[in-house]
Amino acid sequence: MATQDFDRLLATGLLRDVEEMVVDSYMAVHEGATRPDAYHWLRYEDPDPVARLEDGVRELVARGVRFDAKAVDKACEEASKLGYSN
Repeated sequence: MATQDFDRLLATGLLRDVEEMVVDSYMAVHEGATRPDAYHWLRYEDPDPVARLEDGVRELVARGVRFDAKAVDKACEEASKLGYSN
């Protein structure tokens, strides 16, 4: 996904859906964390937010986070429609 057109990812809502999963998962494993904490952790000041989401997913998975299967399926289905591979 990181190599794809950012505006297209944003327009389809796919970026928002993946972002929500990552932020919610971060807060679930970091007691007392806030949404701003999660965005700071993702380093969203970086010019490549899609890559930061990928990094975040990898780190959360390494910590044993299990993402909501329905949300992941929804994001994967949308990504597939846009021609992105899983």
